[in-house]
Amino acid sequence: MTAENMSKDDWVSLFRDIGLDDTRMRQWHRTFEARHPDSHRNFLEWLGIPQSEINEIRSV
Repeated sequence: MTAENMSKDDWVSLFRDIGLDDTRMRQWHRTFEARHPDSHRNFLEWLGIPQSEINEIRSV
């Protein structure tokens, strides 16, 4: 697997492997969004997440 083909599920699996639960993952997204909103959007698009889900993730 290369960085070019990592999926949302791959990232969630990595987060789970290091002990992040749903609450901590939401915190990670909120921090990413607050500090770097354009980069966060680009990251979510790079993962191939549908726009409706991106909007939901960014609004949490």
